[in-house]
Formats: sequence, C-alpha cells, structure tokens
Amino acid sequence: MKIAQRARSGGLATLGVPLELAPMEAKLVSDLPKDAGWQYEPKWDGFRCLAFRAGEEVEIKAKSGKSLSRFFPEVLQNLRALAAKTFVLDGELVIPIDGGLSFDALQMRLHPAQSRINRLAVETPATFIVFDCLLRKAGQSLLAKPFQERRTVLEGLFEAIGDHTGLSMTPLTRDLRKAKKWLSDRQVSVDGVVAKRLALPYQPGERAMLKIKNLRTADCVVGGFRYETGRKRVGSLLLGLYDDEGLLHHVGFTSALADSEKPALTKRLEKLVAAPGFTGDATGGPSRWSTARPAEWQPLRPKLVVEVRYDHVTGNRFRHGTSLVRWRPDKAPDQCTFEQLPHVAAAIELQ
Repeated sequence: MKIAQRARSGGLATLGVPLELAPMEAKLVSDLPKDAGWQYEPKWDGFRCLAFRAGEEVEIKAKSGKSLSRFFPEVLQNLRALAAKTFVLDGELVIPIDGGLSFDALQMRLHPAQSRINRLAVETPATFIVFDCLLRKAGQSLLAKPFQERRTVLEGLFEAIGDHTGLSMTPLTRDLRKAKKWLSDRQVSVDGVVAKRLALPYQPGERAMLKIKNLRTADCVVGGFRYETGRKRVGSLLLGLYDDEGLLHHVGFTSALADSEKPALTKRLEKLVAAPGFTGDATGGPSRWSTARPAEWQPLRPKLVVEVRYDHVTGNRFRHGTSLVRWRPDKAPDQCTFEQLPHVAAAIELQ
C-alpha cells in the first residue's frame, strides 16, 4: 500500500511547478522600452507552451492548459533524449520550412488521426525554442527568481546538454539598436520583439512582459466585400494581391470601417459587383447554413485599392485582420503584388 501511494505521488505532480501553471504573458505596446534593465528577444510565430519533465515522464502544455503531447511526438522524444531528467521550460513550438516558420504546418498537427500526426512529425518536425527555465531541480521552483538568474540557469542547462536536434535556446540582446533592427527587417520568421525586465520574477498568467509587433503596410486590391450580419451594409473588405501570372489571390480582410462612411461606401461597392472577384485563391462561397442569405461575400471588379496595416503573414495571407490606413486612388490595381510582403527567410539564426 505504501509503495502504491509513493508511485502515485511521484513524477510530474511533485516537481514543484504545477502542470496547470499559466504562462506569463506580454502586453502589447507601440515602442521598445529605452531605459536600463531590459532584455530583448525575438517574438516567434508558433505555439506557446510549457514543457515538464520528471524522469521518463514528459508533458507539453499549451497556453490554454491543454496537452499538446499527442500532436508533437517528436518533441516528446527530443525532450526524453536529454541528459537532464528534471526541468520545466517555457518556450515556443515552431516548424521551420524553406528557411521560414510555417504556422499553417503547426495547425495541421491538431488532427484527430494519430497516423497523420506521426507522418507529419517525420515530414515536418517541430523545434522547441526555449526562452525561460522555471525549474531545474525537483522542489526548487525558480518562479520567484529574477529573469536574469533564470536565463543563467537556462544557459547552463543548454551548455550541459550540448547540441540536440529539435531544441534551441532563443537569441537575446540588451542592445536597443539590435532589437530595433529585428523589428525593421523584412522577414517572416519573427513576429516582433519581446522585452523583459532583468529583475522580473515569473508572474503566471500576468501580462508582465512587453511585446512590440512588426506592423507593416501593403497596398491591396478590394476584390470583394461582406455585408454586416442582418444588414445590407458593408461590414468588411476582402483584400487581394496579384501573383506573377496576373492572378488575384485573396490574402485577408479589413473591417476597420467608420460607421459614418458605411452607407456611402456600400453604394459605391454595390456598383462594382461582378464575378469572379478573385481569379486565384478565393475566400469562402455561399453559406451552407442559410439559403435565405445571398452569397456570403460579394465579388467586385478590381478597381479599388486600399493601404492596410498588418502584423504577420502566414501562407501568403495576413494572419489577423488588418487596419485600414487609407484609400489609394493614385495606385493602379495591377501594382498590388506579392512583392510587397516579407521574404520567407530566417531573420535570426536559432542557436
């Protein structure tokens, strides 16, 4: 009986950092902090997670608290292969493809079929980029320690384990000029910069760090629009860019439209309605759920150009909604090409 009780009480549950721990987060700000005492790191485009190990037990937890272990078997294998048997690490899962990082490839892993997951783990293996160490010895949490001390522990861990496939330690700089260069480089691997105070203890779930995102602009053709739900008034513009063959591909949307301008804009857009709108990759078609509604989006003749601000590109599309900067009547639609988007190349070499 006592042996069974000891078995149940061991492993990950006794590390000293709970499996339910919420990762420390970052607050979005407009500029890099310039006073002393900051460290700057790349903001990677991946899945944030915590990795726990106690002997042969390994677990990967997403920011939501859900386990990612089943979806990334190669990462579990890499963590089990380390000589270090006890740790809790904070980092980002990424999948390098063609010199950049593919968020789409990460999303493809979240699939119910284990056979597909296992195949993708071989074809497009993930890398765990580590940027914090929350525990190195069982029962000795580092949460209350300053970040500078935790980083020293992390560097010692990587020095001890040497080179390992699929595991990297994030680069850093305390040079403001270098951090600004990371923000200005036209690369897709880096989603921005995270600033951390050297004296900062780990604050689970709190936005105690700062993040500065890459905000870029692009001129896009308005290839279509959607009405607001239940109203014949424009709700969002569908954006397109031309490829080298002259095909217009859907790349995202903007809903940052002033209410006062929507009636006049709706009339303007309705005069331009004509199929197909997009001649390359298009957005969704008519709604499957309602035959009473017209098409889910209205195609337009490629006459209008807008400048939008975006933060990240994945799979040749804007990952999030964009903000409308201005209309560009001075710009010809065929000048709106993919050449405006960042090049797929690694801005910062992983260690």
